[in-house]
Amino acid sequence: ATSGARLLDEDASDSLTAELFPFAALITPNLPELELLTGDSIASREERIDAARKLAAKWGCAVLSKGGHAEKSADDILVTDSETTVFPGTRIDTKNTHGTGCTLSSANLAKGAGLTAAIRQAKDYVAGALTADLKMGKGHGPLHHGFDLKSRFLAPFSPMEGK
Repeated sequence: ATSGARLLDEDASDSLTAELFPFAALITPNLPELELLTGDSIASREERIDAARKLAAKWGCAVLSKGGHAEKSADDILVTDSETTVFPGTRIDTKNTHGTGCTLSSANLAKGAGLTAAIRQAKDYVAGALTADLKMGKGHGPLHHGFDLKSRFLAPFSPMEGK
């Protein structure tokens, strides 16, 4: 969770990975999850890439190491069997970050976008939703999913976009 709270009992983590990861095309761990899944302590970009490669090899899927928990940047790193792609991100000063990881993980793939193009557009969408800074309740609120209802984010994905 964005708060750092564990959302799954430790015993259930092994079952989750063993039962679901073999079917995944993409897994999207944040930095604490990447450390938990690999057993590695990660302090640098190179260590993030190595850890993501370790998971990709183990589970036979792409890994998007989300950068929201990193100290210096909000860069995300995609590791596939053939390439490593860094998606630069700027840290946005807001406390309304609830749901960023889930949103990034799911945005645009269902529209038929290729993996790299979907991630690039999802990062743009999440950045826009964070920048809109929805003020709701107290404490950490949600990002503003409806910040731009007439934008390209709602249009069907063009297969040529992002190529």
